Amino acid sequence: MQTPLQITFRDVESSAAVEANIREKAAKLEQYYDQIMSCRVMVEAPHGHKHQGRLYQVCIDVGVPDGELVVSHEHHHRDSAHEDVYVAIRDAFDAMNRQLEDYARKRRGDVKQHAAPEGGHVISLHPEEDYGKIETPEGWVLYFHRNSVLKDAFDKLEIGSVVRFSEEAGEQGPQASSVTLVGKHHVVD
Repeated sequence: MQTPLQITFRDVESSAAVEANIREKAAKLEQYYDQIMSCRVMVEAPHGHKHQGRLYQVCIDVGVPDGELVVSHEHHHRDSAHEDVYVAIRDAFDAMNRQLEDYARKRRGDVKQHAAPEGGHVISLHPEEDYGKIETPEGWVLYFHRNSVLKDAFDKLEIGSVVRFSEEAGEQGPQASSVTLVGKHHVVD
């Protein structure tokens, strides 16, 4: 690892084996993001409780170009697996790996975009039976139920109303869900 690494032990005796394990895991961080500026790891074992062994806490602070990413596994204080320092270290580095992956993805602009809901217009309504049908721009006709219309807007729908929706598999084929009434330029509340 080319990044400066600082390892601190608090209320725990330092160990060459534990330090080697941390160095190995820290070196792998650069697989997730190669512009790490610093890495500080603290291994701590607060005073043990009378009815259980000492639980290790591992905190990792990684410096990146526009800030810091921090993992603090203090919330695992009741996790008996963390009586093993190597398990506590593994869990902390796994969490940091996920943070670095997310950070790198955002920096590259690879943030997952959700598909925009499809649009269409209402071609039939059957309020007495609580359903209607939507025609898509491609000419497909989809069934929708009153319960699929958001914001209780079923009674505001009319033949020709423009709607947005998500398509899902129904018992008898594709159907519309999360149906939203759309005004001329915006969603109707």
